[in-house]
Amino acid sequence: MFDSSVGAGTVLWPFGGKYQLTPPDAMVAKLPLLEGETDHATYMSWGFDPYLSEISPFHGAAYAVTESVCKAVSAGARLSDIRLTLQEYFPRLGNDPKRWGLPFAALLGAFRAQHELRLAAIGGKDSMSGSFNELDVPPTLVSFALAPGLASLALSPEFKKSGTTVSLVETPIQESGLPDFEILKQTAESLHHLNKAGKILALHHVGSAGIAPALTRMALGNRIGFAWSADFALPASTYFAFLIEHELPISLKRSRVIGTTTAAESLTLPGETHLLHDLQSAWEQTLESIYPTKPESPNSHLGDLTPKPKSPTEHRSTITRHSAPKVLIPTFPGTNSEYDSARAFQRAGAEPHIEVFRNLTANHIEESIASLSKYISESQILFFPGGFSSGDEPDGSAKFIATILRNPRISDAIADLLENRDGLVLGICNGFQALIKTGLATHGKVIESARDTATLVHNDISRHISQYVQTRVASNSSPWLASMQIGEIHTVPVSHGEGKFHAPPEIIEALFASGQIATQYCDPIGNPTMAYPFNPNGSLAAIEGITSPCGRVFGKMAHSERYSDHVAKNIPGNKMQPIFEAGVAYFS
Repeated sequence: MFDSSVGAGTVLWPFGGKYQLTPPDAMVAKLPLLEGETDHATYMSWGFDPYLSEISPFHGAAYAVTESVCKAVSAGARLSDIRLTLQEYFPRLGNDPKRWGLPFAALLGAFRAQHELRLAAIGGKDSMSGSFNELDVPPTLVSFALAPGLASLALSPEFKKSGTTVSLVETPIQESGLPDFEILKQTAESLHHLNKAGKILALHHVGSAGIAPALTRMALGNRIGFAWSADFALPASTYFAFLIEHELPISLKRSRVIGTTTAAESLTLPGETHLLHDLQSAWEQTLESIYPTKPESPNSHLGDLTPKPKSPTEHRSTITRHSAPKVLIPTFPGTNSEYDSARAFQRAGAEPHIEVFRNLTANHIEESIASLSKYISESQILFFPGGFSSGDEPDGSAKFIATILRNPRISDAIADLLENRDGLVLGICNGFQALIKTGLATHGKVIESARDTATLVHNDISRHISQYVQTRVASNSSPWLASMQIGEIHTVPVSHGEGKFHAPPEIIEALFASGQIATQYCDPIGNPTMAYPFNPNGSLAAIEGITSPCGRVFGKMAHSERYSDHVAKNIPGNKMQPIFEAGVAYFS
């Protein structure tokens, strides 16, 4: 539900793999830039074991610090670059000496781990508020590990290929119950060098749950199985252990080969085999009744989902050429994708201009309408970015934007852009909602609202969704799609609460016949589908994007502008959808 795609900087998507089921060990995000590209990123992970902390606050805190560090290392950070920050909760202390000993023991444990690892904690949060009446929280010290690093070195846990080797490297636990920190530091440094040498395909910190759950998480993301081949049993303790997927032999002290990845979708351990489907069902059903991930009823079907291809046309403007066309990006209250959009157009060679629409007073609105009209008349491309217009107004998103577009000065300027100056219009997500509600996407001009027409309604799951989808190019008879081939598949993020395309059957049939259905949600092999999760909002006819009859207005739900180098690198697929480049090329 959290929108990780906004900002075009999330390197490791919260759930990785083709099926988006493997959580990474850490967050990795590129440093935000208004212009250009960077490989520099930040890493952040956390560690906390409530059960251990309840038994021994000292060990719980020491393990929290060490676990957070191991997770950051597993994601690609270098141990020596890590710094820490801590969050603490303890029962109300009162006058009980034993209660006073709880935070003291935890701080000693945290300091011991920091001292051994030679890592400093910067800041932190002291929240001595863990009691309510007779209820107490367990002694709680959560450790967060942060480090600078490179996005190109970020690692994710999901298995990448079948037929590869999986090795286990463990950290000895001493009689004190603490890990051998010297060995752990050596292991972390070796893993970093192996990663820089390109010898690690996947890396995962095992943690307290053990090897079987860790292997399951690694297998589910791409539905690649695993078969145990080692001549020893599953280790009893796997705290601060790492699982490594690799192809070439690796030189790493204390590592042992434990098995291979397989094309068979199963997990084979000593004496037992489980289908990945069964493991996934057991894992997901735990919280399904509380946090549902699937619609209550299956999506409806609407005949043949494959549009009849329309003959591609030569897209060439008959008006003045522009080496760097001007792009106007209006920013309304609630818009949140204007910077991503401007960067996408800038990469494509255009000159973007972000124009903020002010609405605090009647004078502000009047001034903004005048300014917006002026900039439309000076631009070749008008782009409406994504966001949550006015907090996604009740009874339909983008109503405020649609109201502004129906203002005579704005609608006349848009008509002039399309009809007299051969301009282009694009809308994504919230922008698509505005294009649909005004008729620009369906008719190529601003019309009054009408019943029985195309619209976008609440997702079938009745909540906001944030995930990557695959979309298929259904028609390239638009300047925006001119550089793509029919059937081409792209992997693009969606983030919306009202993205289900809905229209009467006769309207959808007319869109099919006129070649206006531009892009559709599809399954991994490219078939348009109504099936969840490939069509996550339940859009009829699997429609993700449509064009106007003339093809110069294009609206779509998936955020093509949120592409950048190394973004969502744990999601396979072609994430570069060249609609911005095609739009700019139309004027060259």
